[in-house]
Amino acid sequence: MNGLVSVIVPCYNQGSFLAETLESVLKQRYSLWECVIVNDGSTDDTEIVAHQFIERDTRFKCVFQKNSGLSAARNAGINNSSGEFILPLDSDDLISEDYLEKAVPVLISQPDTKIVYCQAELFGEMSGIWELPEFDLKRFAYENQIFCTALYRRSDYLKTEGYDPEMIYGWEDWSFWIGLLKDGGNVYKIPETCFYYRIRSGSMVRQIDESKQIYLRQLIYRKHTKFYDQFFPDPLMLFKEKHLLEKKYKVLHDWKFETAGKFIFRVLRKLGVFRY
Repeated sequence: MNGLVSVIVPCYNQGSFLAETLESVLKQRYSLWECVIVNDGSTDDTEIVAHQFIERDTRFKCVFQKNSGLSAARNAGINNSSGEFILPLDSDDLISEDYLEKAVPVLISQPDTKIVYCQAELFGEMSGIWELPEFDLKRFAYENQIFCTALYRRSDYLKTEGYDPEMIYGWEDWSFWIGLLKDGGNVYKIPETCFYYRIRSGSMVRQIDESKQIYLRQLIYRKHTKFYDQFFPDPLMLFKEKHLLEKKYKVLHDWKFETAGKFIFRVLRKLGVFRY
């Protein structure tokens, strides 16, 4: 259906937050949406909460799968949806009532734009503006600058391999964005706050320690080697360029996204690029 947005909400044992998240979808001023809740093998009240919303509005539906992880859940939700546009939304985050209303026209009017996101705020255990750096493709090679809840076309998703189930510790959105953009395309940031990211001490992204980062960076580098070759034909340049970009951008990381700097030698050594 032209203009339909499929909001994909994976949920694993986060029933206590799910209702608030789904309520933010229900309040959208843009009415042409469906919301696919993916119950990823939850053992809490996720299923109950999901069906409460299905009874309230037929645009909600729920699919169940054996616990398979966030990437597999997102892919399953997309495969069970029918929208022209896709908006992933984690089951503890929120979107403003005008997010879809502002984002959809951008993709409709700008065929060269592949991703639309916005300014964001933190809430929960931390609050305030989420100070994300302005998008820069070269910097994107070693630091994500886009959160997962950004709008894109289904047709572009189908040209990728989807979200990588091997990214078991997180950063699956970063790898996916690279896959979406590696052959070209623009990114547009709505200059208003439309996304609210919940900070929790037990969230997956806050438990990515150094060894997990190395594992994830190896996966991303191997999967998107041609993308990295655009900027760093010699992988050692990735380390050297970090220092130049540090001077240019001044800030190399925020609370969520760690930089490659202090890990890159170990990653490259594991990849066999050099052995000293």
